[in-house]
Amino acid sequence: MAAWGQRLAGVRGVLLDISGVLFDGAEGSGVPIAGSVEAVARLKRSRLKVRFCTNESQKSLGDLVRLLQQLGFDISEGEVTAPAPATCLILKERGLRPYLLIHDGIRSEFDQIDTSNPNCVVIADAGESFSYQNMNKAFQVLMELENPVLISLGKGRYYKETSGLMLDVGAYVKALEYACGIEAEVVGKPSPEYFKSALQEMGLEAHQAVMIGDDIVGDVGGAQQCGMRALQVRTGKFRKLWHYPVAGCSFFLQDSPQGVCTWEQGGPQTALSIRISWGDWTTRPQATPQTS
Repeated sequence: MAAWGQRLAGVRGVLLDISGVLFDGAEGSGVPIAGSVEAVARLKRSRLKVRFCTNESQKSLGDLVRLLQQLGFDISEGEVTAPAPATCLILKERGLRPYLLIHDGIRSEFDQIDTSNPNCVVIADAGESFSYQNMNKAFQVLMELENPVLISLGKGRYYKETSGLMLDVGAYVKALEYACGIEAEVVGKPSPEYFKSALQEMGLEAHQAVMIGDDIVGDVGGAQQCGMRALQVRTGKFRKLWHYPVAGCSFFLQDSPQGVCTWEQGGPQTALSIRISWGDWTTRPQATPQTS
């Protein structure tokens, strides 16, 4: 088994997923995952660059950051890559007027967007707004367009809240794709453009960063497709029965009885192992970046 220095050679930054990695959401609030507040603090005291990457689409960026701050995290809006602000830029650049199938919690993000006479559909995790009436309206808008455009804020299958697993936007996107015979444009993980945008904000190349998330496809697989290394936690939506070849080359952590963690390939790790191992590693001298 390769030593820590070899596994992490050249790493200069960490991208952290939020939901399921830092906290589990609840109605209007959330609960920090054990050790996550301290882990973020230790990472920020290190020489590593840190950026938070989320597909959150039920809370505005401001509301999400305020919640995390209330839970004890050292985080600011400028450190977060989120899909709603990026979607607004795309809409303005392309002159698109969306029918918004979104949660009321992020509607304020689109206040400056023209939604009259829609020529596209923007879909996000709309929660209770995923009614037949609203889905059918989105379907009708798309079917009336000569070149239908469907933009999705992420494409996750499900996520975890304190009350249990919650169906995510991906299932509804698939329904519209199937009904309309189109493919959605994804703004958020696992889109390569999403990860490239985050890396650009950090001033890093893909080989210099590690993504940590609970989603084997959106977080781990998406990061790998961009040339990054990736870690999966056993918190959040993690399931032992997950098997996805797209993420077969990830680096993972494994617990030891002493609470000291070693690098492995091919098996997931617990949240505790990440908290200990990353905190431990950030105190060590950093290896010289490699380009190979």
